[in-house]
Amino acid sequence: MSKKRRPYVEVEDITKLSAEGDTLRRYAFQGVDFGKAPEEFLGKSYRDCCFLGCSIPAVMEPRLGKDCLVLGDFGKNYNVFPSSLYTPETLYEGFDPLDPSSYEKCYDGRVYADYLSGGKTDPDIKEALCRTLHDFSICDALGDFVSNYDPSNIIAVMGGHAMSRTEENYLKVARISKTLTERGKLMVSGGGPGAMEATHLGAWMAGRDEKDLLDAVEILGEFPTFRDGGWLESAFKIRSLYPRTDEKYRSLGIPTWLYGHEPSTPFATDIAKLFNNSVREDKIITVPYGGIIYSPGSAGTIREIFQDAEQNHYKTLGVSSPMVFLGVDFYTKDLPVFKFLQELLCTERYKNLDLYLSDDVDEIIEALL
Repeated sequence: MSKKRRPYVEVEDITKLSAEGDTLRRYAFQGVDFGKAPEEFLGKSYRDCCFLGCSIPAVMEPRLGKDCLVLGDFGKNYNVFPSSLYTPETLYEGFDPLDPSSYEKCYDGRVYADYLSGGKTDPDIKEALCRTLHDFSICDALGDFVSNYDPSNIIAVMGGHAMSRTEENYLKVARISKTLTERGKLMVSGGGPGAMEATHLGAWMAGRDEKDLLDAVEILGEFPTFRDGGWLESAFKIRSLYPRTDEKYRSLGIPTWLYGHEPSTPFATDIAKLFNNSVREDKIITVPYGGIIYSPGSAGTIREIFQDAEQNHYKTLGVSSPMVFLGVDFYTKDLPVFKFLQELLCTERYKNLDLYLSDDVDEIIEALL
């Protein structure tokens, strides 16, 4: 039996790597500028290493073995090999809330423009490769990020992107998310507007009293949906008026440039923005071991419900996570998905479903705790 090779050691900061030995094997260097690295690394030999988006001086090139993988930046105006998740500061770098037109010049706006010009569904081979490599890198960073949490403490919220900031359910989602964040949970959503934004607003307001949350929702309500001018700017206003009370209160948004016309919420502290929406949807469903809350939504939410139900039925990830439905009338009358899942469970066509239905914030929190 062949001996299993050790995993690649990922290196983002070359100064933290030990310079011992003349040869380095099975390292994955991400975004390292070797021209600025300590001089001893220029004289080493490299075997079976990966260089992703690195700057490699000519003097170093002969020392790279034929088994090394070298991929440059491809000349793109976005980072093909991000070594960490985005933040609102990096995603919106260059955006001035006082000048809404500046969105087109910020990082997120530039990438979206590039995405449209390269073709949403039929990019050429180079563009397709760049997007795939970018999403692989983000997923790698996402794995590193969630590894800091007990999987059972990760909870997601699904729901309509069109949910208005003035709707009762918007405040309910924010309250649920705020309390669960304060109880040590990491809240996750698709990172966009509507119910997704409410999720991250609640996490952002963790540690504050109820009045602060109500005031924030009232201010945001002046621009009810992402289609209203001032939607993004008002979110940055709330961030300024109510800064986070504690760095431990974080939330994870997983948006996509496929829906780049819907701005990513800046209330999410950590953002895994992807090009491929199918990869994004898989992550939204598989990351929250602790359960998923379904607020009223439409086509996307329905698909997510049955994707989650299938995963729980087969215990694909080894567990069956709670499926919590917010909206008794909506999920039993307007869109009777809950009753249908109950019937499937009773007839044993589906198994291992842990179903809850309520309109009450405290009941939903209790179900998840």
